[in-house]
Amino acid sequence: MTSPLRLVIFDVDGTLVDSQADILAAMGFAFEQAGHPLPARETVLGIVGLSLEVAVARLAPELAPDQHLRMVGWYKDAYVELRRKSGAAQSSPLYDGAREVLETLNAIPDVLLGVATGKSRRGLDKLLDAHDLRRFFVTQQVSDHHPSKPHPSMILTALSETGVEARDAVMVGDTGFDMQMAQAAGVAGVGVSWGYHGIEALGEARYVIDSFTQLPAILETMWETAA
Repeated sequence: MTSPLRLVIFDVDGTLVDSQADILAAMGFAFEQAGHPLPARETVLGIVGLSLEVAVARLAPELAPDQHLRMVGWYKDAYVELRRKSGAAQSSPLYDGAREVLETLNAIPDVLLGVATGKSRRGLDKLLDAHDLRRFFVTQQVSDHHPSKPHPSMILTALSETGVEARDAVMVGDTGFDMQMAQAAGVAGVGVSWGYHGIEALGEARYVIDSFTQLPAILETMWETAA
């Protein structure tokens, strides 16, 4: 009996790469341009994972929608400039063990890898190219084409593109939005403790890991249990 096809979907910011410095700086620029006080660091990082339009509106609900749109533009401009100055690989470094685990999982014949991120297509492309990660991910879901997390659209589309059943898929992420999205799509969630939301926000996760090196064994345990 052959094993079913599996799909492991990764969040990006706070899961695969640490981009908090650029996120905070770009958001600071957007709020400065708007003449509005920037919320506390933990508040800004608390919206990572949401689509940018939703994130800005949540951080500054008292501002008008047209101002939110301008802030989104200012944020994008600042983020692009920061990335131009230092390069995406340096400004958004991979977390320890990320590449090695991607290599390990990618070498398993019946395992496919994907991405579901609040980044734009342009932003994800720059990051994947900077780290030479594009070859790993057979499905890539970005904010341009989906409602913001935790809506399940990204995961449901990834399942449709790969032909994998929900019971054979796993979402790996650092935010409550990732785990809620996984639950809404009917797939298991694995939370990571090194990201931006903290363990207390990962209540819907089936497992929470403290290092990338733990992920292959956790996945094996989940798949053996489901068999």
